Amino acid sequence: MCGTDKMCHVMAIACQKGGTGKTTTAGNLGVGLAKMGKKVLLVDADAQGSLTASLGYREPDKLEITLASIMGKIINEQEVDSAEGILHHEEGVDLMPANIELSGLEVSLVNVMGRERIMQDYIEKMKPYYDWILIDCSPSLGMITINALACADSVLIPLQAAYLPVKGLEQLIKTIGKVKRQINPKLQIEGILLTMVNSRTNYARDISVMVRENYGSKVKIFANSIPESVRAAEISAEGISIFKHDPKGKVAVAYLSLTEEVLGIECESDLQSEAIEVAVHQRTVENGGTE
Repeated sequence: MCGTDKMCHVMAIACQKGGTGKTTTAGNLGVGLAKMGKKVLLVDADAQGSLTASLGYREPDKLEITLASIMGKIINEQEVDSAEGILHHEEGVDLMPANIELSGLEVSLVNVMGRERIMQDYIEKMKPYYDWILIDCSPSLGMITINALACADSVLIPLQAAYLPVKGLEQLIKTIGKVKRQINPKLQIEGILLTMVNSRTNYARDISVMVRENYGSKVKIFANSIPESVRAAEISAEGISIFKHDPKGKVAVAYLSLTEEVLGIECESDLQSEAIEVAVHQRTVENGGTE
């Protein structure tokens, strides 16, 4: 972050198409931010528990405290301790895990008052302890994903460089726009991250060009993309990040560059905000202390 007094940034990592690299991106970006000295909480918001398993917790369904049980407590107006259920990973990130119980909780949310904001209550409680909170969303646009969007400052969209994932992008952007209008006015799209890119094929290059042409004027497309690699697929079986598994490989370099780009975007945004504040102050002074 740009300054020590900067508040926590909450980022949802979302795409309704499975297999686009959401979980891989959440884990590696989180560890990348931790390597930059940031305090990071990863929130697994997928009932499959993929992020939980990929960080080495092989049997998520046996965990007693998960996001589902925490949200259940909030629904029942029970007190939640900030340290409750948090798992500490060896590479410097914290994790709020998930398992299949989250699927049952999602169904029960239908009858809950303020159902879109249950996760927000938990995230607000955790924000004072972290610089970044990354929420790994499920490959759907269900109520848990809506909860994640409702409490996020921004959304990062991992997009596989292939036709079908690109085709579904419009629906996700519409959903994000609807959440912004109706629930969370501060929500912004952080950017689209192209993943599993095989730069040696014309097909991948054509898809990349198509995404930039169709969406580049409306949404930021990250300059960095994640290359296709067997190494990236191997890390989930080892419970570690790409930085530890293959620190000098092309995927590690790509995720480190993404981390730097994300931090750069944040600093850019902060500088713009500061410039606006200075301009408003100067105008106030010029007007004799009144707007």
